[in-house]
Amino acid sequence: QVQLVESGGGLVQAGGSLRLSCVVSGITIRYNVMGWYRQAPGKQRELVVSITGSTDGSITRYAEFVKGRFTISRDSAKNTVYLQMNSLKPEDTAVYYCAADREIGRVWGQGTQVTVSS
Repeated sequence: QVQLVESGGGLVQAGGSLRLSCVVSGITIRYNVMGWYRQAPGKQRELVVSITGSTDGSITRYAEFVKGRFTISRDSAKNTVYLQMNSLKPEDTAVYYCAADREIGRVWGQGTQVTVSS
């Protein structure tokens, strides 16, 4: 069974930083497409960034609104995906979800709340 557990969210002032973690079990992350998504109140869930498996070149795809501020990384030994978020803005406030793309569909974590105060 695939499980994803996010942590690291919280309250931060504008301009601050947070690092989110996603501990994954049941699959090997370096062989899978992994992603971070977010959903703000009243809005649809949207892609923040994704990364392909290492055998596919570890290609990253960032949403325009986070380019230059957020960075995805993974630690294969810990089977953990990270999202480093810098220069946070109030509009980054959302629940952030980790996801793994599987043949049967996308598997989601439970999400972690990020709140950026102005």
